[in-house]
Amino acid sequence: MVVSVGGGVASAETGAVRPGPVRTARRDALRGLLVAAVAMALAPVVAASRPAHRAARPADPAFEFDETYRGRRLRGSRMIAAGHSAGAAPWHVTVDGRPLHLMRRADGGWLSMVDHYRSYPTPLAAARAAVDELGPGQRLRETTTADQTHMGGHHGVHA
Repeated sequence: MVVSVGGGVASAETGAVRPGPVRTARRDALRGLLVAAVAMALAPVVAASRPAHRAARPADPAFEFDETYRGRRLRGSRMIAAGHSAGAAPWHVTVDGRPLHLMRRADGGWLSMVDHYRSYPTPLAAARAAVDELGPGQRLRETTTADQTHMGGHHGVHA
């Protein structure tokens, strides 16, 4: 019996090398690496094919809020559409069911059309500030079609 350099055992009659413990260990290690590589390559595909959990979103203030602040009902939700990332998606915010228009500032903050001189860190903070500015007896105006399509003209001056 002759021992080969690779760890196998050579038969004297046939000259063939049978796998020994070193060669088997190498095959097992390579097989394990191959399985791990295939699993890592398929993991993103499997994760993307699973449906998104909608139950986790409502509790996340980064996606929506619904609260009563100083007797006013504040609601807001992100309007995520195809082609928008979650961070760039616009917000739909209402105060007592009437829309409060928000704009994103270059510094990452938010401002409302009620209080557009100050930046707020979140849409909820901007909605609370709008309620503070409105006072107890005032409400937001109803948005009409003319308000949405106004693109110039008299610039707010009516004859």
